[in-house]
Amino acid sequence: MSKILEVAPEIKGLIFDLDGTIADTMPIHYVAWRNAAARYGIDFSVELFEKLAGIPLYKTVEKLNELFNKNIDPQEMGDAKEAEYEASMHLAQPIEPVMDVIRQYHGKLPMAVGTGGCRYLSEKVMRIVGVDQYIDQLVSADEVSQHKPHPETFLKCAELIGVKPQDCLVFEDGILGMQAAKAAGMQAVNVTNYYEVTIGQ
Repeated sequence: MSKILEVAPEIKGLIFDLDGTIADTMPIHYVAWRNAAARYGIDFSVELFEKLAGIPLYKTVEKLNELFNKNIDPQEMGDAKEAEYEASMHLAQPIEPVMDVIRQYHGKLPMAVGTGGCRYLSEKVMRIVGVDQYIDQLVSADEVSQHKPHPETFLKCAELIGVKPQDCLVFEDGILGMQAAKAAGMQAVNVTNYYEVTIGQ
């Protein structure tokens, strides 16, 4: 795919999701969830993964309990999934069409990352793909009480970079994230139209 992501001239701040937007980590997350879920007799399909993408760790386990009529300890399964993910996250690659935008606007527009992941692993993957040097602010699941599709994550990003929500452009790959951007009154672009998604392949 050779389409180029563009930023309209009226935009004053850029906000990025992390997993599947800046870093091609979704295949790694999927395998980690699949392996962790299998221990509890759950067949974690690609379709289910895509449906739950963007929901924080322990809340995902709560959703699995509802869907599969289980009583799994969210922390136990969530921690098992994160251990699986952390063991393979060194394989993460940057998503170049998005990185091109970040490099182009570094020092010109303020930029933030708004992610449903925890701060520790988010900071680590940002270092792995080399984006940490360009981003001004990070809002993780640890800093908000309401997660995507609620707009709190992106509204907090806008506040931290000092830009009004309507003047922000959000880069996302997930349905919940796109809904959160819309709820925040921000413009948004789905980056999966600009690179090849390989989850489950």
